[in-house]
Amino acid sequence: MSTEDVSFPADGESVAGRWFLPDADPVGVVAIAPAMAMPMRFYRHLAAWLADRGFAVLTFSYRGSEPELYGPMRDSSATALDWYHDAEVAAGHARARADAAGVPFTWVGHSFGGQSLGFLSDVGVDGCVMVASGTGWRGKAAPTIRTWSPLLWRVIAPAAIAAVGYYPGRRLRILDDLPGGVMRQWGRWCLHPDYLFSEHPELRDRFAKVETPVTALWTADDELISPESIRYWSREFPNADVELVEMRAADHGLARIGHSGFFRPKRAILWEELLLPHLAARQAESPPPPCDQA
Repeated sequence: MSTEDVSFPADGESVAGRWFLPDADPVGVVAIAPAMAMPMRFYRHLAAWLADRGFAVLTFSYRGSEPELYGPMRDSSATALDWYHDAEVAAGHARARADAAGVPFTWVGHSFGGQSLGFLSDVGVDGCVMVASGTGWRGKAAPTIRTWSPLLWRVIAPAAIAAVGYYPGRRLRILDDLPGGVMRQWGRWCLHPDYLFSEHPELRDRFAKVETPVTALWTADDELISPESIRYWSREFPNADVELVEMRAADHGLARIGHSGFFRPKRAILWEELLLPHLAARQAESPPPPCDQA
C-alpha cells in the first residue's frame, strides 16, 4: 500500500485529500466523507485496511476544517453548504480515478458525510454506505442532545464565535473546532424540522434525482442521533433503494459502537462483516470452462 496527497479546486479554493492505494490494480474506488468536526486522519485506519484489500481509497478534509491544512480557522469563510460542495468535488475526483481504472465507485459517508449523497446525483456513484447518517434536526436527536442543543445553538455557539472568531469546540468539550460560518448555518438547520431544506428548499429536487443503492448502517447506542433520525433522513432519497441495517455491538463481540466507533480499528470486525460486502467492486473474471477431452 502507498499514499498520495492531492488537492482539488472548489469555488476557487482547494480541498485537501489523501489517496490510499493498493499495490496492484484496484478492484474498486472508495471515497470516505467525514462527519462534521472530524479530521480526515480519523479515517486513515479504515482507508489503509481497504487498500490492503484492493481498493483505492480517497480521504479528504472540508475547507477550513483543519488549520494545519488551511490556515487559521478564524480566517475561514466556509459554510456548511460549502462543505457539501467540497464533498461533491471530492466525489468527482474519485469518479475520475474509477473511470480511468475501469472499476466502480462507492461513497462511504459518516454522519454529515452521508448526507452529502444528495449532492452527488450528477457524479455517478455506483453504491453508497452511510454510517450513522440521520437528519441533523434536533427533534430526532438522541434524548440528551434534544434537551441541551437549543442552548448550544442559540447561546453558547454564537457567544463563542463572537469572542474568538470561530467555534472553539475543543476547549468547550462540545464537538470540535469549526469555522464560524459552518457552525452558524448548521445550527440554524438543526433547529428546523426541514434541516438544510429550511434554507434551500430547491435542493429537494436534487436529492430526488439520487438513484444510488444505499446501505444505511446505524446503531441503537448512538449517543447523538436516534434510530428514528436514520429513518427520517432515508426518506429524503425517495428514488434510491435504501436498506437500513442495524449494527448490534453484542452480535460482533463488542461492548458498544456509538456514533463514531465504527471507524476505530478496534472495531474492524464491522468493516469485514458489514462494510466490505456492500462495496462496489470489479468481479473477478471466471476461468474459462474446461475443454472436453475426447
